[in-house]
Amino acid sequence: MIRGVIFDLDGVLTDTAVYHYQSWRKIASGVGFDLTESHNEQLKGVSRAESLDIILNLAGASKTDDEKSVLLAEKNSHYLELIAGLSTADILPGVVDFLENIRSGGLKTAVGSSSKNAAFILDKLQLTSYFDAIVDGNMVKQTKPDPEVFLNAAKLLNLPSENCLVIEDADAGVAAAKSAGMQVLGINSHGLLKDADRCVQNLLNMDLQFIHTHFSS
Repeated sequence: MIRGVIFDLDGVLTDTAVYHYQSWRKIASGVGFDLTESHNEQLKGVSRAESLDIILNLAGASKTDDEKSVLLAEKNSHYLELIAGLSTADILPGVVDFLENIRSGGLKTAVGSSSKNAAFILDKLQLTSYFDAIVDGNMVKQTKPDPEVFLNAAKLLNLPSENCLVIEDADAGVAAAKSAGMQVLGINSHGLLKDADRCVQNLLNMDLQFIHTHFSS
């Protein structure tokens, strides 16, 4: 029986992917590389440091640890400037109704995100109060596809993995959830995320009954 739902942030609760892309394009341009949307798919669901390493590898560029630290700080600064104007209008369709429905039905809720800005974004969206626990990139040593973020969230919810459902939009996140022994609802309009237990386009019309029907044994 599903007793808790763990949400990824970007692409599930709100879509800040375009801001990440714009920020990384700026960094990539600085090392002489044109980062395309196709390249950007490799950055989804992984940590900031890993994303930079992927870009440098694509660019055939080499940087010292100190130089990487500067680039990471620049990327984050630009990203924070872009998301400063986030509001409730940026919450993805169906999210609030779904959260209210499953919480009123007794399910616990958490956020499990690789983002180190998760708390800031949730506050901007006015969603913080909807979650019993928040685990972000500042609280884990290993990022997705390692299961640490979801295992930590389940621990904070005081639930075993088999009683948790993860909602994800990235392959790395799906892999992390499956490694944690959790079922996965994929959010993807392109029919990808083949390892998710089930996929939907968004959370519109999703409710507690949907979870009980499709994810409870």
